[in-house]
Amino acid sequence: VQLQASGGGLVQPGGYLGLSCAASGTIYSINAMGWYRQAPGKQRELVATITSGGIANYADSVKGRFDIFRDNAKDTVYLEINKLKPEDTGVYYCAADLGISYSDYDADYDYWGQGTQVTVSS
Repeated sequence: VQLQASGGGLVQPGGYLGLSCAASGTIYSINAMGWYRQAPGKQRELVATITSGGIANYADSVKGRFDIFRDNAKDTVYLEINKLKPEDTGVYYCAADLGISYSDYDADYDYWGQGTQVTVSS
């Protein structure tokens, strides 16, 4: 399975970004999907995850500002980021798995995208 993420960029505080991640290379249905991020000098952390049925879970730091959703017909997961803060800066990675229906643990995901840079700065 290959994951191709896109949509990162430079945005001012308070701004908006939309990320997308398309999966390809499998005849099986994608099950759990998610977004993680890694800030400079820090460990990778959970942003949000979503089941194939559309049940989402968010890190406390992004609740109310981020929205994860998916299009199963396109094997694509999206992340809408509102009211961006400088601390949202980092490389955002999408993740997917064929077997698990849900997990917040990055170690549970078998497939990862290449990462897309999000920089929040004035």
